[in-house]
This record gives sequence, structure tokens and C-alpha cells, in this order.
Amino acid sequence: MNIAVIGATGLIGKPVTQQLIKAGFTVTILARHPEQIGTLFPSARVIEADLQKPDTILAGLQNQQMLYLNLSVRQNEKITDFHTETDGMKTILAAAKEAGIQRIGYLSSLVMRYQNMDGFHWWVFDIKEEAVRLLKASGISVSIFYPSTFMESFLMQIQGPLLALGGSSSIKLWFIAGQDYGQQVVRDFRLPGNESRDYVIQGPEAHTYDEAAHLFIKNYTKKKLYTLKAPVGILQFLGRFNRKMNYGGHILEAMNNYPERFEAERTWTVLGKPTTTLSEFARQQ
Repeated sequence: MNIAVIGATGLIGKPVTQQLIKAGFTVTILARHPEQIGTLFPSARVIEADLQKPDTILAGLQNQQMLYLNLSVRQNEKITDFHTETDGMKTILAAAKEAGIQRIGYLSSLVMRYQNMDGFHWWVFDIKEEAVRLLKASGISVSIFYPSTFMESFLMQIQGPLLALGGSSSIKLWFIAGQDYGQQVVRDFRLPGNESRDYVIQGPEAHTYDEAAHLFIKNYTKKKLYTLKAPVGILQFLGRFNRKMNYGGHILEAMNNYPERFEAERTWTVLGKPTTTLSEFARQQ
């Protein structure tokens, strides 16, 4: 099957794209800077495309049957900026209809359910909710994946010898490895039928964030790591002056308070049970 990917070089886009290639899909990657991608995925076709240039997206989707989207709001993005998950999504859906795309897979978020809980409201979650609405109203068959926290997030938090953490929480999260998620995406695209499908994506074991950080540090072999923890309130205060800090404060508040529970039974039945534990993931890095 021919499948196009937008967002192949992202933290989770990369393992998903690798699994699609490994599974035998003919992969076409749409990217603004194709010269930076060829070495990552030498067997994939790479086409220059830009979500702010609709003609390039339409050209990239020609002769494709399926499309996988790994979009995001950048940490320094402003509410008035161009947003890939809404402005870009409208361009994608228009092109997908014209090109005859049969199914779209989209990486969403489980923690965005925290929107309007405990008085919490964040414009970034408004964008993610709108992206889901646009997809479901498109008339194209869609598979929407709602993941718990990815194990790969710890790699982004390493700063020299420090593993930066924010706040504390007693809530257990079902951490998922990007590779395991990528295998589930592959299985979904292989399913027959044209109905739309929603999946909660969770890993094989649950930990609080502090427990997970301890396991990651204990099993990480590249270098010795130490935790550095900042109160969420401090990040939110600094966020008044720094957009990246503002993003971090909001996402940590949501992650530390969203009452996640295990909901992946159906996903495991249909797409297979993830097997990578957090200790195994840390040792593999």
C-alpha cells in the first residue's frame, strides 16, 4: 500500500515512519526540507511540501492510498500564528479529498481531555479538539490515536547530566514507547473496512512521573543522570515572559492532574499489546 506521511521527523513521527517502512508500505514523506530527511529514511520517497502552500500538498498526495499525520503545536507558538493542526489540517483535508485518500491516521492526545476540568482551559487544547472535529467531519475514513505519555519525552528532558522534571503527581500514567505505537499504527492501516476508528494508546505498565523518572535514570546507560525538579507554579510564572515556559507550565499542570485510567483493552485486542517497559526503553537508548 502507498502511504504518505507528514511529520516523519518528529519525536514520534520517526518511529512510526520506521515501522511503516519495516512493514512493507511504500512510504512517501512530505517535508519542507527534504534534503534533511533522505539519510533518515533512505528507502522512502521524499517530496518537498509546505502546509502553507496547498498545491505542494496536493502534488505530494497524488497516487497515495493512505496518509499518516504527526502534527503538533510548537512550544514557542503564539495563538495568532499559523497552526498546523487547524490551518494546516484544512489544507490537508482539501488535498486528501481531491487526491482520493482512503484513510487518514492522526496522532492526537489523551491528556487534552483535561480541558475544562478543575477550571483548566488552554488554547492549545482548543486546537487539538478542533483538529479532531475537522477530521471527523471530513467524510474521509479516519483513525485517531489518543496516547498516554510517550517514553521518548524523557529524552527531551535531558539537559547535560540532569533530567528536568516539573511538579509532582500521584497519578499513574501508562507510558508507551514510540516503536510499540508505530506497530499499532501499522496494524490499523492493514485492517479492512472503511469505518472511522478511535483508539486509546497506553503501554504495558503504569507509573507516576516520579517513579518513571527513577526507572529511566536507573536503566539509562549513556551517562549518569540526576533529577532537577521545578515547581509547576514557577514555570507558570516564568511563562508570563517566555512562551516555551508557558507551554511547559500548562502541559505539566494537565499531565499532573488528568485522572488517567486504563482504557486500552479494545486497542490491545485489535492492534496488539505493547511490550516495551520503561526500563527496557531506557536501556535501548
